[in-house]
Amino acid sequence: MEKDKSKEMAGLAIHALEDKKAEDIRVIDISQVSVLADYFIIAGGGNRSQIQALSDHVEETLGKAGCPVRQIEGYDTANWVLLDFGDVIVHIFDKENRLLYDLERIWRDGQQIDPKELNN
Repeated sequence: MEKDKSKEMAGLAIHALEDKKAEDIRVIDISQVSVLADYFIIAGGGNRSQIQALSDHVEETLGKAGCPVRQIEGYDTANWVLLDFGDVIVHIFDKENRLLYDLERIWRDGQQIDPKELNN
């Protein structure tokens, strides 16, 4: 996926997360520091039901845009759900696990981007 397409997909994911009231959405551009993906999107949910609803909505939104999810991890327990769309990887955490895993710190070599820049 070229960078423009992944940027567009990241914007759609952010919009979908905002639609369902995700908390503290962060975007990290990791394209310069990893071959894993171009963007990590990190968001929070208040409880298991909301985290699953966020996951479902992101999967549906990107799927309709022609970017089907490649892999989903953690959906059943919903304390950390990972949605892999190739060049865009979405992480949705509960509060406890977000603090525990602290992806923002682990990926600090990536460039933090204001989600508004991607959300048209």
